[in-house]
Amino acid sequence: MNDSVGLARLTIRAATERDISRITDIYAHHVLTGLASLEVTPPDAAEMRRRLAAVIEQELPYLVAEWNGVVAGYAYAGPYRARAAYRYTLEDSVYVHHALGARGIGKELLERLIKECTAGGWRQMVAVIGDSANRASIALHKACGFKQVGLLPAVGCKFGRWIDCVLMQRSLGEGDATLPTGEG
Repeated sequence: MNDSVGLARLTIRAATERDISRITDIYAHHVLTGLASLEVTPPDAAEMRRRLAAVIEQELPYLVAEWNGVVAGYAYAGPYRARAAYRYTLEDSVYVHHALGARGIGKELLERLIKECTAGGWRQMVAVIGDSANRASIALHKACGFKQVGLLPAVGCKFGRWIDCVLMQRSLGEGDATLPTGEG
């Protein structure tokens, strides 16, 4: 942990149902005020609970970061696409409480998520970042080894304007250097 940015008391752990209220609040703020998510209506706690259960059911990581004992952010990996050929590729999501940005919490979460996904045998991670002007998320992903691989211009419309999506990607483990066991 980097004590210089106040992370000495940061704990990253698996999310549980007891975290749903805080996760819901963090996400609602991003939905209502920003472009990191292209949802326009914040999901309620029941829907966020369902989403958490779906990630856990697929044996994928869903993490929370507690800072000074309070959930300060969360990150999870989900399937990139549903078709079987994509089964070794995941998409990440990272959200930090709006009052706690720029402290390194998102980086700690994403690094741990990458580590757990690599240990799980997945080979690629994709980030679909809402808004090409989302410098913080783009910089976070670059700092964690992602490279920009594409831009989808004007694929979303929110807050009365068109929104681009930035596509970033990084290899996990051996990436595409070898085929996963049992393939080929």
